[in-house]
Amino acid sequence: MGKQKFYDTAPKQERAVLVGVALPGEKAEQTKEYLDELAFLVNTAGGVVEKTFSQRMQKPDRATFVGTGKLEEIQAYVKAEEIDLVVFDDELSPSQLRNIERELKVKILDRSNLILDIFAGRAQTAQAKTQIELAQLQYLLPRLTRMWTHLERQKGGIGMRGPGESQIESDRRMILEKITLLKERLKLIDRQNETQRKNRGQLIRVALVGYTNVGKSTIMNMLSKSDVFAENKLFATLDTTVRKVVIDNLPFLLSDTVGFIRKLPHHLVECFKSTLDEVREADILVHVVDVSHPNFEDQIHTVNETLKDLGARDKETIMVFNKIDAYVAPEFDNLVDVDEQREPVTLADLKKTWMAHNNAPAIFLSATQKENLEEFRTLLYDKVKDIHTTRYPYDKLLY
Repeated sequence: MGKQKFYDTAPKQERAVLVGVALPGEKAEQTKEYLDELAFLVNTAGGVVEKTFSQRMQKPDRATFVGTGKLEEIQAYVKAEEIDLVVFDDELSPSQLRNIERELKVKILDRSNLILDIFAGRAQTAQAKTQIELAQLQYLLPRLTRMWTHLERQKGGIGMRGPGESQIESDRRMILEKITLLKERLKLIDRQNETQRKNRGQLIRVALVGYTNVGKSTIMNMLSKSDVFAENKLFATLDTTVRKVVIDNLPFLLSDTVGFIRKLPHHLVECFKSTLDEVREADILVHVVDVSHPNFEDQIHTVNETLKDLGARDKETIMVFNKIDAYVAPEFDNLVDVDEQREPVTLADLKKTWMAHNNAPAIFLSATQKENLEEFRTLLYDKVKDIHTTRYPYDKLLY
């Protein structure tokens, strides 16, 4: 009997290269920060990042996104290192995608497609799955040509004339029909969700909002003592979870929503409008911020802009600065003169700043270490109680 062979059937991690373009006015640290976020997205999707390329340009090239010299450099690296995947930090047009694919001869993904891929892996409910499928088809529709280049033009000649449609036309028709069907299905799911929300009775609704991976689900688990899936990855939460929470004698509803991200594809926001109905119908928003992130102010701005798009910007908001256990004061820049250096911002300074200048009340806590939790509970209790007693004056609390 011959020697037994063993085969490794574990899926191999795809090796990826990241490409970004720095536009005028964008600092080097900012570009690095954006590419780090893209690397985190690739890791979440199950890939491993080997190298990043960035190029400073006035505007992205119309044909190949980056300049021809940079594209040749990427091509040489991809060929030498046998890279499986090249990911771009912006949405590529169909023609750019086709041109780059022809040059590099590997799989090309842009930021939108990568986010859609992560969403598709995380979707659990029928609603989320339908929304993802709709977004994927809308993304695919203008990019069909590259899949059917061999049937792009029908040949003439005997037996080839007459009525009929080419392969790409029939595909386009099928996709449009599917999009219409999915939109109808989403309307039906929306009606069901609306009925569910109506049946929730006299309870104040609180929604957790914030950038992706700031700790919304951890805070949800901590307050509601439930086991909502939470891990240190982007978009760990995709389906809205609603739990009834009781603080002292006051019951209210707490919703955990999908996190926002910079450059979220527009068609994706459109598809997720129904998931974010919980945010639109909430009475209080708890805006969670990862204070340990170097660019948390940009993240706050991104979330506020998305809330404005949803028409939920003017709701009562509590700012929660999470992960204070991981906070590190910013370091000095050695190139700046000592006289010009500002004092590093400590947590005590941050508290003073936000308490003084922000209209919304601000709380600093660590959800994993359960630090400063009582102060947050008390503030939330007071806010919910004010609205509850105003709206339902004859409703007795639990005791």
